[in-house]
Amino acid sequence: MGGKNGEPRRAGRSPVLPWLLAFIAWGPSAAVCADAFWAARDDANPAVIDHSAWQEVLDAHLRPAHPSGINRFDYGGLEADTDRSASLAAYIQQLQAIDPRRYSGAEQKAYWINFYNALTVQLVANAYPVDSIRDMGDDWFTPGPWNDVHANVAGQALTLNDIEHAILRPIWQDNRIHYAVNCASFGCPNLAPQAYTAANTAQLLEDGARAYVNHPRGATLRNGTLTLSSIYDWYQEDFGNSEAGVLEHLAKYAEPNLAARLRAFEGDIDYAYDWALNAP
Repeated sequence: MGGKNGEPRRAGRSPVLPWLLAFIAWGPSAAVCADAFWAARDDANPAVIDHSAWQEVLDAHLRPAHPSGINRFDYGGLEADTDRSASLAAYIQQLQAIDPRRYSGAEQKAYWINFYNALTVQLVANAYPVDSIRDMGDDWFTPGPWNDVHANVAGQALTLNDIEHAILRPIWQDNRIHYAVNCASFGCPNLAPQAYTAANTAQLLEDGARAYVNHPRGATLRNGTLTLSSIYDWYQEDFGNSEAGVLEHLAKYAEPNLAARLRAFEGDIDYAYDWALNAP
């Protein structure tokens, strides 16, 4: 989710631009991770990874059901909550002590989504107050913390971009992952109020897709102009690799009236994204 500049622009792209943005966003470490190393799994292993500590953080500091339809996270409250902050830090350490490749694919998928979200929340809370996650990070060339190494799993140093772009996206090839990983911004799909598990991941991904597509920040059709989240521009390759593919994906999850309008749409498409922090 991270690494892009988030500026609205018209449809149409240079053939060089997607490659350049990917190189800037992913950074050099992604190339090391995007191989069979992380694809290993043991689907015969019935072991379950405990995400209860992350659930407790969500229960205490996530503010779902906001009238705007955008969930808010109380980063300042978490920063002041020393017990919960310590619990989150211990949970992230617990995840780093696990070799996820020894678990089933379903356990791994939930593991990496929770890891990404918990790590993002911890980074923002530690830096709070900030106006945007893009104000953070050590990389002089790109805003945000996505290219900074913040974890080590199975002996591999990892950035947030590694988790998303070198593990979750290429291994699972599930475009609904974009509705799961949260970048602490208003423009992002909601941070789910439930920790992901092997049992609930499929349903949470469906719920996240439906909620985002039917919210104005996902898709808005007004006065003949369709404005979509920049997610569908940045990662068009995950949605059929064309604007037609994006519209087909949106129509799949849209409510009937919006779906019909999307299927009939033939005009220009604008893209926009709001990087303001999703704090109360």
